[in-house]
Amino acid sequence: MQRQRNYPRLVCDLAGLRANVAQVTERCRAAGIQVTGVIKGINALLPLVTAFLEGGCSQLATSRLSQVEDCRSAGVDAPFLLLRVPQLCELADVVRLCQMSLESDVTTLDALEAECARQGREHSVLLMADLGDLREGFWGAEELVQAAVHVEKALPHLHLAGVGTNLGCYGSIRPTRAKLEELAELAEQVERAIGRRLELVSGGATTSYPLVVDGQMPERINHLRIGENILLGYDLRHEWGRTDLDYLNGQVFTLQAQVVEVRSKPSYPQGEIFIDAFGNRPEYEDRGIRRRALLALGKLDVGELSHLHPRLPGVTVLGGSSDHTILDVEDCPRPIQVGDVLEFDLSYSALLYLTAARDVSIDYHADSFSI
Repeated sequence: MQRQRNYPRLVCDLAGLRANVAQVTERCRAAGIQVTGVIKGINALLPLVTAFLEGGCSQLATSRLSQVEDCRSAGVDAPFLLLRVPQLCELADVVRLCQMSLESDVTTLDALEAECARQGREHSVLLMADLGDLREGFWGAEELVQAAVHVEKALPHLHLAGVGTNLGCYGSIRPTRAKLEELAELAEQVERAIGRRLELVSGGATTSYPLVVDGQMPERINHLRIGENILLGYDLRHEWGRTDLDYLNGQVFTLQAQVVEVRSKPSYPQGEIFIDAFGNRPEYEDRGIRRRALLALGKLDVGELSHLHPRLPGVTVLGGSSDHTILDVEDCPRPIQVGDVLEFDLSYSALLYLTAARDVSIDYHADSFSI
């Protein structure tokens, strides 16, 4: 009997993911850079985590301890880096589950030392420097160096593995050679203060990868934390205009969603416009009567609906609600009918939601067969 397909459905190409990991890690390795594979965007789903390891990542990273716990329970014994600065209430699990964490507060470092002593374990830390993106990180060289000396001299269960930074997340600061030279200089100041060389100078995430491709990465940067570019490569291609990434498979993930209604309707809402279900005041364009299709997929599944990118020409995402996505299909080259399944490429935030959504089916394909 043929298996019933359930939608919405996320199809994952494991071979394509392994190939992307290999392409990125090899190029970084040639530049003297170690890549930590960031798996939070795929909710640490085991077949995808395995593809990261098989593709060449020797360390994995996520911001969620629950994901590390799931991996450990499934037998994954790779070293883990905790990407989000830990809460005091979770330090016992940080020490138990992760070999390394990003840190930006001396109070937390002291508490982490006490927890390591209690468990009889050592733990490595990357001290984060805020270079202007205004998220986590010590502000200024003096504060960073003081924290580094404190770890080195006063916290025997903590190993100062290096320093790092984050760019392009909150403050939208573009990683440039000049910005990362600031990090390299901070690393050298720390080294002079502690009297030894740091193992890692971690220069950011996917948004720092173009510096590797362009041969512009400062020599001291030897570590990157990469997820989106391996998983999707959408941001660098479409937002950054990089046309030199054809070696990466941009369709490792395919979202399939089923049409539940097709009608011609006005393109402008009829009646007194107030607010939508999320308290927003959207703007609408009056384009007259247009053919519209409704998908059984909404913000509860995918977050921001504009991060869905239809593969079929002539399909435009108009918006939606918790449970529905509304498409304009007036200019579609073929008639769209109820029951049709449409395919979409994804932005990173959409993948974050989909891999964690309970009502989204996930299929893994290795080569030409499904597992």
